[in-house]
Amino acid sequence: MSKMETDDLPLWYCLHTRSRHEEVVFQRLEEKKISSFLPKLEVWSRRKDRRKKIQKALFPGYVFVHEVMDPYHRLEILKTPGVVKILGNERGPVAVPDIQIESIQKILGGKSAVSPFPYLKEGQIVRVVEGPLKGCEGFLLKIKEGREKLVISVDLLQRSVAVEIDGASVEPVSLL
Repeated sequence: MSKMETDDLPLWYCLHTRSRHEEVVFQRLEEKKISSFLPKLEVWSRRKDRRKKIQKALFPGYVFVHEVMDPYHRLEILKTPGVVKILGNERGPVAVPDIQIESIQKILGGKSAVSPFPYLKEGQIVRVVEGPLKGCEGFLLKIKEGREKLVISVDLLQRSVAVEIDGASVEPVSLL
């Protein structure tokens, strides 16, 4: 297809929303007849004396839209209350590959248990967020294939020790 032909096709784009405004943005986009997708998962919430199942955004702060990104639609999307920006680069919005959205939809539509997992890369600084090593920081040395185990190095008396830890137990450390 030529560039002209693809300009008329709707593509998936990711919107950054104000904190905890994903549902409002999703509803307002639907009211404007803009096709959108807010991936959610069911989690247990602890409220004072009871536990309750609630729907929570899988990607907090983000909503996906399936639209032709011409100037009219771009402005309509950006005027939606709660939308901060359309993710992209200096040349404009960048489309999310269809296969990635389809994969998320299939995973959420399946019977398997789904849990969010931090985006991690080898060499990244990570912090342990649960378990006996909670609070430790180190470099992510290796992501083992076929298992959700990570090997991190924690500096201890100017020596490193390696430990295998579940990937869901660590989060990336931002260097802000």
